Amino acid sequence: MSGGGIRVLVAEDSRTVRELLVALLAADPEITVVGEAETGLEALALAETLRPDVVTMDINLPALDGLEATRRIMERAPTRIIIVSSAVRGQAEASFEATRAGALAALAKPEGPGSPGFEESAAQLLRMVHAMSTVKVVRRWARRATPPDAAPAELPPAPLPGLSDGRRPRLVAIAASTGGPAALHRILGELPRGYPLPILVVQHIAPGFVGALASWLDTNGRVRVQVAREGQALEPGHAYVAPDGRHLAVRAGAEGRIALPGAPPVGGFRPSGTVLFESVGEAYGGGAVGVILTGMGSDGVAGLARLRAAGGLVLAQDEASSVIYGMPREAAAAGVVHQVLPLGEIAGVLAALSQASGPASPRRGGGRSR
Repeated sequence: MSGGGIRVLVAEDSRTVRELLVALLAADPEITVVGEAETGLEALALAETLRPDVVTMDINLPALDGLEATRRIMERAPTRIIIVSSAVRGQAEASFEATRAGALAALAKPEGPGSPGFEESAAQLLRMVHAMSTVKVVRRWARRATPPDAAPAELPPAPLPGLSDGRRPRLVAIAASTGGPAALHRILGELPRGYPLPILVVQHIAPGFVGALASWLDTNGRVRVQVAREGQALEPGHAYVAPDGRHLAVRAGAEGRIALPGAPPVGGFRPSGTVLFESVGEAYGGGAVGVILTGMGSDGVAGLARLRAAGGLVLAQDEASSVIYGMPREAAAAGVVHQVLPLGEIAGVLAALSQASGPASPRRGGGRSR
């Protein structure tokens, strides 16, 4: 065990990996490893008795897998859970399902010392534990119970801000970070079948997980989800997720096609929400809708300012429904948001916007829409 302020429980069935995780965490003077669990049942019991600040949770655990252990911990002894698991498709998709149960983020297990990328993956683990240790904890209700906010939200009154001139949005661009996978799953799953707009998504995520994220989001059954490809044509009712290590944008001079610039990170991020929002604002003007969701920091805010100046509409998730009210808060503070909405109302607003009447074509060239 180590000595420090952040109390961590490590749940991992492999002794070798568990010892590595404990050693990495214990080397940080601000972290205390308060317990180790080899099974999901042990993780649940130790979470209830030790009340750690953070749990690192493997998905592939015996007796009770990491997904079910996460569900039960968030019902009985809510705490901050970081999934640390394999990035292979099945386990990665289960990791994202765990975010719906209350886990905050998913990371790939660090490989052994001396392997390529070890230093960065180890540093990423420590950064995540520090960052998540102060995130608010929200109890999740048992699946047989009805949570207080289960009633479907009614659509907001029309006309919506930014639509007074009757323009019809042609594209939705979304940026999210911590808490984003679960928020995206809910939004995409609540859109109507046959949703008529394409959707571009920047989600800050650990390398190696984006393919599984797209596959998992695709199970919502309402919108087809895939990892974006260079030059790909945008189709209605499809969502395109930025791939690892590339920005996501719309091709200049090629309306309705995806670009994946390899430009340097913006504000430390590649993909960056700012690049996405700037691009769609330039290409679609008043036909663009920008949505900024839960996440730490301010990525996307500068891009939203450009999108709004071009005539686009900006929506932001509210504080109560955000895992981390960072990106939406910064956007609201910058004065670039038209409407702040609970997570449960965003899909309804996007559906209502897609039915607005008015001109439908993307912009040709630059300049501002009126």
